[in-house]
Amino acid sequence: MKKEKITIDDLLSKIPNKYELAIVAGKVAKKEFIKGGEIMKKREIENMEIVKNVIDLLENTRKKVVMTVNQTMVLTYFEIGRMIVEEEQKGENRAEYGKKILKILSKKLTEKYKKGFSLTNLKQIRSFYLVYSEKGQTVSDQFKLSWSHYVKLSRISNPDERKFYEIEAVKNNWSLRELERQFDSALYTRLSLSRDKDKVLELSQKGQIIEKPQDLVKDPYILEFIGLPEQSSYSENELEEKLISKLENFLLELGNGFTFVGRQKRISFDEQHFYIDLVFYNRFLKCFVLIDLKIGKLKHQDIGQMQMYVNYYDREMKLDDENKTIGIVLCQEKNQSLVEYTLPEDNERIFASTYKTILPSKEELIKILEED
Repeated sequence: MKKEKITIDDLLSKIPNKYELAIVAGKVAKKEFIKGGEIMKKREIENMEIVKNVIDLLENTRKKVVMTVNQTMVLTYFEIGRMIVEEEQKGENRAEYGKKILKILSKKLTEKYKKGFSLTNLKQIRSFYLVYSEKGQTVSDQFKLSWSHYVKLSRISNPDERKFYEIEAVKNNWSLRELERQFDSALYTRLSLSRDKDKVLELSQKGQIIEKPQDLVKDPYILEFIGLPEQSSYSENELEEKLISKLENFLLELGNGFTFVGRQKRISFDEQHFYIDLVFYNRFLKCFVLIDLKIGKLKHQDIGQMQMYVNYYDREMKLDDENKTIGIVLCQEKNQSLVEYTLPEDNERIFASTYKTILPSKEELIKILEED
């Protein structure tokens, strides 16, 4: 076989020129750079993950420590209260002897510990023991709320009402401010007056249990947190804006299990457009909850419009494993007969509730509910 003669020019032609070499080198460098960047990025992600994990661990530990400290403090105060009451019973004139004991104790403890044992605080500790020493007055063997919570709860005279607020505060992790707000808005009264005796008893044993649409609807809703005067000339849009700006407060008023989905949700039929004011989802009932806001007195057209919204969500938005949509029309005034005759007798999904933008007294609230 004859060998092919290779010239110098042939050899030179097989060697890449400087531009080609530069391109090849650039590609290699870019590949290595990307590879290195991916390694660095992966390490950054891993580093971020470890930071998050450590922070989560510390935060959980901190919460447990705070909870343990709170429980220890409450149990300590309970024991101090017991000692005070038992010491008082030794005196012939218990009332006078009790006052004397509290004064001496306050003076000595303040000298040693500087603060936390004023005469007022010791009276609260004594009152706390007297309330919770009765059998069945707390929801568990261990106190699960802060001392400030129990000071507030001790002042509630109705035992069933007190137990209801304690259960709800533990279950929903209410802050003291949230507990005070729910009590001031007469949540227990609003729920109990719309239930039969067995259901009222259940409130004090289990708290608010949501099993059906009627369980999550209130009437009236108390919206004092939005800062609008009662019967003032504001628009529906202003009311909506105020509720959105105070969404956390509104979710607290709505109750357990609500998640905000959106506002002014548009639905269209050909060239007609309609807007649902507020859309929520309730995780307990596994359904959408639509809310329409109305200024003034409720009209039958308002109920019909809500029926359309509910039907649309059931047919177009609801998943197969979700329950049927609930609709609530919030208005300033309503005629209950109009509501009943507009809706079918077996209605369980469309509701009309009034709202108050100022906080009524418990007496005023009872009167409002009895009128309905």
